[in-house]
Amino acid sequence: MKLVPYTLAAAALVAATGAFAQAKEQFFPLLVYRTGPYAPNGTPWANGKQDYLKMINARDGGVNGVKLTFEECETSYATDKGVECYERLKGKGATLFDPQATGITFALTDKAPADKVPLMTLGYGLAASADGGVFKWNFPLMGSYWTAADILIQHLGRKEGGLDKLKGKKIALVYHDSPFGKEPIPLLEERSKMHGFELSKIPVTAPGVEQKSAWLQVRQQRPDYVLLWGWGVMNSTALKEAQATGYPREKMYGVWWAGAEPDVKDVGMGAKGYNALALNTSGTTPRVIQDILKHVHDKGQGTGPKDEVGSVLYTRGVIIQALGVEAVRRAQERFGKGKVMSGEQVRWGLENLALDDKKLEQLGLAGVIRPISTSCQDHQGSTWARVHTWDGAKWSFSSDWYQADEQILKPLVKAAAERYAGEKKLTRRLPADCQS
Repeated sequence: MKLVPYTLAAAALVAATGAFAQAKEQFFPLLVYRTGPYAPNGTPWANGKQDYLKMINARDGGVNGVKLTFEECETSYATDKGVECYERLKGKGATLFDPQATGITFALTDKAPADKVPLMTLGYGLAASADGGVFKWNFPLMGSYWTAADILIQHLGRKEGGLDKLKGKKIALVYHDSPFGKEPIPLLEERSKMHGFELSKIPVTAPGVEQKSAWLQVRQQRPDYVLLWGWGVMNSTALKEAQATGYPREKMYGVWWAGAEPDVKDVGMGAKGYNALALNTSGTTPRVIQDILKHVHDKGQGTGPKDEVGSVLYTRGVIIQALGVEAVRRAQERFGKGKVMSGEQVRWGLENLALDDKKLEQLGLAGVIRPISTSCQDHQGSTWARVHTWDGAKWSFSSDWYQADEQILKPLVKAAAERYAGEKKLTRRLPADCQS
């Protein structure tokens, strides 16, 4: 059963004063890209988000009696289309956006404060937006590209026998030439100064189907490690080029958007040994996935193919939507159970998430992600990730959890946030604002 989105008339009512408290449907806009070169990765992510909403409605009847509705809008990963989708859907009662692209996030960050609609950018977006004192409406939950880069350098240091052993090593960053791909550079440059490794930056023009010149540079430079900051078709193309070039896949480490099934399945054994970060588990064992199978797919209501359920990116979509729903639930605890929450109230919910092990167990997410706790100043809530490795047929974890080094990250985040505030003529939030 496809959930019915708000009509324009309903959206107008929701926009009116007090209408949120009267309505009985919480509307979630879903920006997606099911078409174009990024579709193989964007589709399972989008399906997981939609199936979670269907499951909450089917299993629980919504959130404290409030039904969840949604409407998708196709962006094709293009920033201009993403902004168009945002402008169209925000008027339908939207109270939370997952832009699903760093470029779109950059474009919407200036709009969100005026519209009073929070942006949830789990594992992507602006690293500086972890600073809630400046970025009141941005929530890079569970990690940014700075935490990802930091954890990868920690892991390489451990492999070498200590971070001091990275001195004199060559590390190449093969990156998507976009805001997404450029985000980790400040952190990597900082770590390069600290540990004395040589950082080589090799951009790849989007969408990344042509990488021969990039891998010619890799062959010439012969780096000790390659960090892959890719998305969509860029990832599988990079692995094929590495294979053709003879660069060892076991020396390649991808960001968590370059470590899913679509990235390696067409390469198969050619990708064996390739490593990537992981924010979450995969597989159908978790109870949240079992509930989706039971309440959605077994009733013929699944958004995509059943055999996709539980894959890496599908599960990440589930997690993203679960955190959005929990922000609504948390807001209801303060502003009224059984009521539809406004964008400002959902923003408060995002800023006051407290998902410990017990709560994750209740949500069926035990073991899937680590606990997450946000605050007025900390809009990230968690800075942990693991490494998993492709064995030619499946992903298997090859490290324990790492936590990004706050002693390095916090000064960088604060400095970047202060620069942003200066450019935009913003002032830091007062303590009283954190209580409102």
